[in-house]
Amino acid sequence: MLYIIISILAGVCVVLSRIVNFSLSKTTGVFQSTFFNYMVGFIFAFIFLFVSGESLNISSLKFESIPYWAYLGGAIGVLIVALSSYITPRISAFYLTLFVFIGQLFVGVAIDYFTLNILSIGKVVGGVLVLIGLAYNLILDKEQEHLILNREQ
Repeated sequence: MLYIIISILAGVCVVLSRIVNFSLSKTTGVFQSTFFNYMVGFIFAFIFLFVSGESLNISSLKFESIPYWAYLGGAIGVLIVALSSYITPRISAFYLTLFVFIGQLFVGVAIDYFTLNILSIGKVVGGVLVLIGLAYNLILDKEQEHLILNREQ
């Protein structure tokens, strides 16, 4: 039960962070809000590090052994936050959540395939089904919007 509550709280945090990032980007701009997002995250990460009592042992780490693509995580995160702040007011929360879900699913499948040589057919089929449902829903929404516009004229 604890894990279900934690996962629900994580989902709420994602939605709240989207709303806060959008509000901040309206007042300060997309890139400034992304900067503040990462600075606040950095500060809280250090607070949690000190509160947890874990040690940070960087001296035993060999930076040459880390694959080059692992360093792209921060840049990709900045791009995702900036795009999310830009896109949030332009599409509905439902579609944005589905796009994020589909993106995470397919990137996860790609990472599994390229790093572990594992291809989960169930995840691919599930992602394609969600993508087809999303496309179908978008088509229905466009048709409904078109009908409403024709009635008003």
